[in-house]
Formats: sequence, C-alpha cells, structure tokens
Amino acid sequence: MGIEDDIRAANTGELGVRFVDENDITKANLPKGESDIGTSELEILRGDLAKILYDHTKKDVEYIFGDQIISLKEHDISVSVIFQHGAERSFDLVIAADGIRSKTRTLIFGDEPFVRSVGLYIAYLTVPRAATDSAWARWYNAPGSRVIFIRPDNEGTTRVSFSFLSPPKGYERLPVDEQKVILKKTFADVGWEAPRILAELDNTKDMYFDAISQVIAPRWSIGRCAMVGDAAFCPSPLSGMGASLSIVGAYILAGELSRNPDHQQAFAAYESLMRPFVNQVQKLPPGVPWIAHPKTKLGISLLNTFLTLISSPVVQKLSNLFSSKNKPAEDDKITLPAYEKEENTTSTRPM
Repeated sequence: MGIEDDIRAANTGELGVRFVDENDITKANLPKGESDIGTSELEILRGDLAKILYDHTKKDVEYIFGDQIISLKEHDISVSVIFQHGAERSFDLVIAADGIRSKTRTLIFGDEPFVRSVGLYIAYLTVPRAATDSAWARWYNAPGSRVIFIRPDNEGTTRVSFSFLSPPKGYERLPVDEQKVILKKTFADVGWEAPRILAELDNTKDMYFDAISQVIAPRWSIGRCAMVGDAAFCPSPLSGMGASLSIVGAYILAGELSRNPDHQQAFAAYESLMRPFVNQVQKLPPGVPWIAHPKTKLGISLLNTFLTLISSPVVQKLSNLFSSKNKPAEDDKITLPAYEKEENTTSTRPM
C-alpha cells in the first residue's frame, strides 16, 4: 500500500510491558519481541494510522466530516442516501465501515446482526506525561478484577486504559459525564497511579468508554449495501486482530468489486473468503478476559508468577521450538488474492 515507512515513523517506541504492584514494583517483565503477548514489533496509535490512510487517499477520495447517514433507499441501479446535515445524494453502492456501534448497519440490516458482550468494560483516554512514565508500558492489577494500563505515545503525552469485569449494564450508552462518575467510583480505592489519572478525567477531551464486545452478523451484504471492519465482524480488542481484520476485509472487498462486474457476486466472493478467517479470529482463547483480570490478591500473584515464567529465557527457548515461525505455510489462516488491475488473473500470498 506504500504506507510502511509512514507507519514505522509513527511507532510509539514502546519497549515492552511491566506488570507492577501498588508500589510500582515490577513483578513481571515482558520486553518487546520476547513473547507472543505484550508489545508488538510496531505499536502505532489508532489516530495516527487513520491519518496516514487519509493523507494517502485524500486526493482521490471525497471525505465528508461531521455528518452521518440517517436514511437509505435502494433502487435498481443506485442507493439514495440522506445525510443528517446535507442534501440527498445517490451512490452505486453503500459500504458501512463505521465501527462496532454502526448506525449505518442498523439502517441496512436492522436488528439482524447482534453485539455480543464479553463481560468487560474499558475506557481509553490521554493524560499529561508524568515523571513515572517512560517508554515502558505498565500494567497494574487491583483486586476486584480491575486493571489500569499506562502506555507511552509519540506525542509527549501518555495513553491510559481502565478496564473491569462486569455483566452488560448499558454504561456505553450513558453521557460521558456519567461514564466518568462510574470510573471514579470503580477505581477510587485501587491506589498506585489511580489518583493521578482520575484527577485528569474532568480535563480529558478524548475519553472513549465501551463494553468490549463482538459483532455477530449472519450476512455482510444485502442488495447494493454491505459492511466491513468492526461494523461487520468486530472481534473485540482482546483478539488483537481488529485492525488486521478491517484492513484485510477492505482489501478483499475492494479486490472482488474490481474484478466482478456484478456487485452481488463480488459481495458473495468477499464473504466466502473472509468468513472462515473471521470465525477463527473471533474464537477468543480460553479464560479471556477473566485470566487477565483476577478478582483476588492470590489470583493477581498467580498471574504475575505465570508472566514471569513465560518471560524467562529458558521458557522462551522452549516456546520458540513451537512458535508460529516454525509452522508450515499451510497453517496460515488466510491467503490473500493478488488482484490485478489490467489482467483477470490471480496469484496468492499468505497472511
């Protein structure tokens, strides 16, 4: 796509994850690249990735900001779209790609797709960088299945997430001010860096609070409308595959539309290729998210002991013997078609 250099330049520089106690003493250490969990080779902010994609496409694509679709009506050769702040317009196709709480998806499919909660709430926000912050991310478990995760960014600030186990309670639908009250009550007594971060809640302008969920949809297209990314098949952040599914799905959808004159054939081919991959990714590992959110001090101690073991050099050497690097190519989950612009030929490469 020609964006790798930009992505590498936007790397946050995170060195790894330290699991700490209430006194900020490291209990387990996972340096980048030394395990299959923790910090990836490249860590990039979601907003930076969006900006890179926008900058590379803005000359060829019309973007409309600060608006949303409020009505759709399909015709034989087009779809009429009414925007909240604009006049009615006509398009050949409509692809919903507006996230897990997609309003466009509801206009197209009604209540047919459903959002399945995994029993975890999470809030993301940006706070000023403090002296205790560094290039290392820090993970703190508090009793009561509560977690605070502090991570570096490349903008001179610090990114924070609060997470806690809970059955669905509709918190994601509350006004932001009420969500902040819930966070203050939930994390008031956990210690560590909580007082500092909670004190910044009233000042933050970018807090995002949601119930971690997956989107389960029996179909991803109908007529001249379709969906992709989290709107169609959100696997939840716990999978670590949300961006991958979105980009792979968009690539395959665009590719099939480019080589199929009939949009319905293109939609069918897109779903046929993506559905097995999505089904596999949405199968979360056993114990997720509960294993990372122990309820008791004993559970937290056991988690830290486990993390210490898997980060030890001896265990790393043993795990490398069975790592994905040594698996045969046929074990790859999906093979991406190579769509040609001028020839109706296809080669494949693993993903």
